[in-house]
Amino acid sequence: MGFSVKGQGIQIEEMVVHYRRHFHKNPELSQEEEETSKSIQAFLKEEGIPYETGFATHGVLGIIEGEKPGKTVALRADIDALPITEKNNVPYASETKGKMHACGHDAHTAMLMGAGALLNRNKAELPGKVLLVFQPAEELAPVGGAQEMMKDGVFETHKPDAIFAQHMWPDLPVGQVGVMGGPIMGNSDRLSMTIHGAGGHASMPHQGKDAIVIAAQVINHLQTVVSRNVDPMESAVITFGEIHGGDRYNVIPSTVTLEGTVRTNSDDVKNRVKGRIRKAVNGLAEANEVVIDLNYVDGYPATVNSPEWEAPVRETAQAILGKEGTPQLNPSLGGEDFGRFLKEYPGLYYWLGTAIPERAVQKPLHDAEFDINEESLAIGTELMTQLAFDALERLNKENR
Repeated sequence: MGFSVKGQGIQIEEMVVHYRRHFHKNPELSQEEEETSKSIQAFLKEEGIPYETGFATHGVLGIIEGEKPGKTVALRADIDALPITEKNNVPYASETKGKMHACGHDAHTAMLMGAGALLNRNKAELPGKVLLVFQPAEELAPVGGAQEMMKDGVFETHKPDAIFAQHMWPDLPVGQVGVMGGPIMGNSDRLSMTIHGAGGHASMPHQGKDAIVIAAQVINHLQTVVSRNVDPMESAVITFGEIHGGDRYNVIPSTVTLEGTVRTNSDDVKNRVKGRIRKAVNGLAEANEVVIDLNYVDGYPATVNSPEWEAPVRETAQAILGKEGTPQLNPSLGGEDFGRFLKEYPGLYYWLGTAIPERAVQKPLHDAEFDINEESLAIGTELMTQLAFDALERLNKENR
């Protein structure tokens, strides 16, 4: 590691906390991030950081040119909130009912702003260019903002040689980060179906085709797709989060709808599960003499980290946090739009520990009581800044 920013994160902690709380109080959903985008632009202008707009409507690209020649590194933060009503009783709680930063994107945005400020203030030592990618619509699966930003040419003029992102992680204590090569987050697909049976009286089921009973068969049978068609050493899960059918206790409904998600850790497993789901549903429809309309929507791809960046990112993290700061962890099947960036450019996505010590049980991401330990903000800001320096140094050496 060459130039070090260790200790500089704490110098701007107050500013990062301020912006995190500002965004938390004023959440905006996917494709609605107008004021959030304006705040980011105002900050970049104040810091003297050139920027471009017009990517996926509300996306912003900050551009920091180092005073030393070199390669280009991109740092990404997502900026949108979720349609959740917050239950936390804190001074910075959401002021908009039904909208909440329940996935840490407020913190991601504030830390990238902080990293931009540190990079700009140290640009005399910066050996190359750093792109600050403020991405909207991360929660808008299956479309998402990543591919829309790339379609709009976010990297046409400034092409990154590597790209990095971090995500708040309540399962880790402050001072630890999750770094791994290969898959870290899963394919995230959506599954919906409508079972068209035949209604009737509850006392005479033989006169109809009970869509509720058939729905139960579908749910139970699809669990065997994972347990009996996927290698136990691979990862996959099928979960139904919604089921709707019926209007009265003694009437057999004619239709039932199911909504769910399919998560897998690789494209091979995804394609196998997807095929088995279609065969199973078609078979159950035939066996029960009904029609089942199945809609399988391909969502975000798995977030697959470039193996060659695992050791360098771990080294950067350990230089700031110590060797105990990068424990060995298992990947998650949560979905993440950053996987689309990694399909086009090498890089790495890592988790930043944010556990709140006062909570015996940490609230998970997307929970109405999710919150973070704000002591993580200075760490995340400094880590992202240092990673930009170290990645540029490594890329420049490779190019000699």
